[in-house]
Amino acid sequence: MPNYSLAIFDFDGTLADSFPWFIASLDQTADHFHLNRVDPAEIEALRELSSREALNHLGVPMLKLPAITLYMHRLFAEGMHDIRLFAGASDMLFALHDAGVKLALVSSNAEANVRHVLGDAAGLIDRYACGSSLWGKAQKFGAVLRALRQSPANAIAIGDEIRDIDAARQAGVAVGVTTFGYNSRKALERHAPDYLFGDYTAMTQAVAG
Repeated sequence: MPNYSLAIFDFDGTLADSFPWFIASLDQTADHFHLNRVDPAEIEALRELSSREALNHLGVPMLKLPAITLYMHRLFAEGMHDIRLFAGASDMLFALHDAGVKLALVSSNAEANVRHVLGDAAGLIDRYACGSSLWGKAQKFGAVLRALRQSPANAIAIGDEIRDIDAARQAGVAVGVTTFGYNSRKALERHAPDYLFGDYTAMTQAVAG
């Protein structure tokens, strides 16, 4: 029996190596919404901050956030042919599926974008909950648990940001985070996730046993 019967994945920075795309798109997004461009020297410092802290630091108006999110989704759709899964991500999903673990994916990205980048692994996902707001993940986790008839005690959420840890805690599920995504390892460690994953082999072992 696997250690967890359900694994709920984030997408960007967890399965997909989209951080370079995100950085490249910042200037275009800033120009479109008449915001200040991000100084390249700020990038590493921003990886230490939560999403709210980063937005506040950059002076992004909360009222503009829905429009900014939609705009970046369109940019992603235009550039997703250049975005790939991290090496080993697809093999990990297949291994968990073969071990009998149900798989779900919760992301603020659009489902069509996610499915395209997942490729052959897209069909392994038992439940998609995409297009969620930056801070709506806890509710999405709850909806996934209900839809797949899973107990929080038997589920793990896996992401790459501080907000993923917070959402998992709110939903009452275990939480693991990758150390190669958006937030830095140090920033993630300060929020004490149950697991810090440096590679997909460790992730597979923690979830499937």
